[in-house]
Amino acid sequence: MPFAVDKSHSRIGFVVRHMVVSKVRGAFGSWEATAELDTSDLTKSKVSATIDVSSIDTKEEKRDAHLRSADFFDAEKHPKITFVSKRIEAKGKNEFAVVGDLTIRGTTREVTLMAEALGAGKDPWGNQRMGFELRGAIDRKDFGLTWNQVLEAGGVLVGEKVEIEIDLQVVAQ
Repeated sequence: MPFAVDKSHSRIGFVVRHMVVSKVRGAFGSWEATAELDTSDLTKSKVSATIDVSSIDTKEEKRDAHLRSADFFDAEKHPKITFVSKRIEAKGKNEFAVVGDLTIRGTTREVTLMAEALGAGKDPWGNQRMGFELRGAIDRKDFGLTWNQVLEAGGVLVGEKVEIEIDLQVVAQ
């Protein structure tokens, strides 16, 4: 059954270490996603997403401009990030592994996002809704995002591990 993503109640975000001592959080403001959900067996479902790289927002415009540059995403040559699920595996009650192809900067790698089905129900207008939380991590260097700067005190300016945080609310069509 097709479900539309309710973008006003959904978010695609990320977290990365900054200067070893803290984390920077960001999100993408412009993206599209599709969900073909089998509500009786979610392992038979399919999901995909396309993210507009230029919509990156870390609440710091200079950093966002650097992230869009050739040092990182190279948004001019690679304007989209895509994810297409290949399979969904049950891992426990309401827990799933969503395995799919993630393409960043022209490089495609298989990644696994751990998903939790948060619940389902009808909204006040009679629409069937479902909520999901997906989490995972990638090594940004695997996708050609290799820019960094060594710090005087040791360590690097930008961590290699990027945590992915996705919150989705979907509505049956």
